[in-house]
Amino acid sequence: MTHPVQLLGLPTDCNSSHLRGPALAPAAIRKVLHSGMSNWCAEDGTDLSDPRVFCDAGDVNLKENPGDFERIAMASKAAFEKGPAVFLGGDHFVTWPLIDGAVCAGHQPPHLVHIDAHPDLYPDFEGNPHSHASPMARLMENGRIQSLTQIGIRTINAVQKAQIDKYAVRVIAPSDLPVLASHLPSGPTYLTIDLDGLDPAFAPGVSHHEPGGLSVREVLGIIRALPGPLIGGDIVELNPDRDLNDMTAAVGAKLLKEMVARVYGDQAR
Repeated sequence: MTHPVQLLGLPTDCNSSHLRGPALAPAAIRKVLHSGMSNWCAEDGTDLSDPRVFCDAGDVNLKENPGDFERIAMASKAAFEKGPAVFLGGDHFVTWPLIDGAVCAGHQPPHLVHIDAHPDLYPDFEGNPHSHASPMARLMENGRIQSLTQIGIRTINAVQKAQIDKYAVRVIAPSDLPVLASHLPSGPTYLTIDLDGLDPAFAPGVSHHEPGGLSVREVLGIIRALPGPLIGGDIVELNPDRDLNDMTAAVGAKLLKEMVARVYGDQAR
């Protein structure tokens, strides 16, 4: 039996560094989805306007305080108990409680595939262990994921390199995409897409511009190439205050449609 893929928004950015703004992202991506700019079909024909395929469950009621970890984890748990789920951040902190919720709902710790410019593996960043620069360290040290594969990384410093070595993280730089297939994990997988993993030419509406990143088409190829099954995922770090004509919000909406189609298709299979 298949269930619709649920969507939850996470309007929070209190764990951001450098700039605030990602709390506005769920509303910005939904605005594009409902604007008539495009239709609701993914490239394989999956129609998100079909309530049997996709259900938007709204935003989690967040307070921008330490209690938000539990609020996000419990909302994730409730969603995954019903079926597959995808999420719109928010800053990248949210991936930690989202996967925590999935495991509490009964999923085995998934493989995590992480598209980003940054490893987000700091033991803490600027004294904040909940920082958006630290969620992958929290997930690894708490045993919430089976493996971590990072794609698009292009900002590794000595601290992050030590963490990569400590946790045996697979790192695929943009220049390594030709050999990507041999590095992808097989088995239940959660996908997190930080929009600054894309080149700023494709996604200018992010807080941390890092040239030399992935194209939209390359990210779509990764979604398709995952051995899977894909149990869920998130799209994070859109900063609408930095966007141009909703360009990055449109990228987020496109990736959301393709992620939902992949999750729904894997469930059906």
